[in-house]
Amino acid sequence: MTLALQTRADNEAALARWMRSPAYKEWRAGVESVKGCLQPVRLSGRWEVRHAATGALVASRQGRVWAACGTRRAAVCPTCADRYAADAWHLIHAGLSGGKGVPDTVARSPRLFVTLTAPSFGPVHSRPGRRPCPCGRWHPEGHRLLGSPVDPASYDYVGAVLWQAHSGHLWHRFTIALRRAVAAAGGLTVRESGTHVRISYAKVAEYQARGLVHFHAVIRADGGPDSPPPAWLTPDVLGDAVRSAAASVQLETTRPDGTPLALRWGTQVDVKDITTTDIDLGDGDQAVTDTRLAAYIAKYATKGTGATDTGDRRIRSQVDIDHLQVSDHHRAMIQTAWDLGGLDQYADLKLRHWAHMLGFRGHFLTKSRTYSTTFKQLRAERRAYQLQAALTDAGISDDTEVIVINNWHILGIGYDTPDQLELAAAIGERIRATRQTRKEPA
Repeated sequence: MTLALQTRADNEAALARWMRSPAYKEWRAGVESVKGCLQPVRLSGRWEVRHAATGALVASRQGRVWAACGTRRAAVCPTCADRYAADAWHLIHAGLSGGKGVPDTVARSPRLFVTLTAPSFGPVHSRPGRRPCPCGRWHPEGHRLLGSPVDPASYDYVGAVLWQAHSGHLWHRFTIALRRAVAAAGGLTVRESGTHVRISYAKVAEYQARGLVHFHAVIRADGGPDSPPPAWLTPDVLGDAVRSAAASVQLETTRPDGTPLALRWGTQVDVKDITTTDIDLGDGDQAVTDTRLAAYIAKYATKGTGATDTGDRRIRSQVDIDHLQVSDHHRAMIQTAWDLGGLDQYADLKLRHWAHMLGFRGHFLTKSRTYSTTFKQLRAERRAYQLQAALTDAGISDDTEVIVINNWHILGIGYDTPDQLELAAAIGERIRATRQTRKEPA
């Protein structure tokens, strides 16, 4: 037997012994407590409940516990990404149909599903329906060239990265222009419109194959605090305002040599009336409910850039870029962001910090204040439920005023060996599969 085979056999024997030991049972219980999280935080400490008036100890627990990592990125941890997507679904759905503190009257407000895209920075390989790609060939789904420039030497990488870095600000300008356009449609000033119309939204960013984000958004028009939307504010009027606002918005910046660069939305602005229009969500079924639309939008909140080996860790040096397992196009985007980030004129953009995201600096899911509930509120509800369950288990009645004290310190993050990580991933997959079969919430 060779040395490599002997070492592998020894490792497998050690793993088998560990899986028969009491330590494995404790380890597995920890994995199951975080639903198979791939980057758990392992803690040791004490939990105490004391009477609020007297300070007397009512209940306590001590030992080791595991906490889930809580990431939104499915590439890092599918389990925690499922939880994030579930929270995103509740947030978006509440703004469509009501619930979570949002009145159900929002379902009768004009509501649009809007997609804003990036402009062109050069021809890219694509699958544009019945016509061939600009290169003259036909590319099958998933082809490695899709989204990459037809002529990389002439592709405007600087413009693409600077547009990406400013896309969040461009969206902000769009929302301002939208409110102005809606006010103008009603013959009102912006100040006057504030008492009659409230525009709210929830949007999520999705990376296209070419490495640039586009934004999917639910845009809703409500009336004043105690009134329905005005009769003149129809979905068509709101849609025209969206198109007008998208066409009018422009940001000014400069290229490294000082040449002015105007940043705008792309010409592809998709506007659909959620109430009356069937929307193709890519599954062949165009009959859309608020539930399915919320799920469609929320799923993008857990995705990364689409570039292999990026989006999960920041770039620290040129060496990191040289060793990335990515396409030439994504490497060029990352390299451009890194190079621009080294110039003083772009210091406020922090492009080196966001090079792994191809220059995109915004949050993947954002909403206006009045659209619906918040992630913070959803998580607070979950923590309150879990705390109440723990107090009930400890025999503490609902009307008892108590103080909860947590004193924990970190033992470690993640797993100690690749074998443990592989086992945890398998446990997580089983838990996720079971939950999906039972249609349980994440």
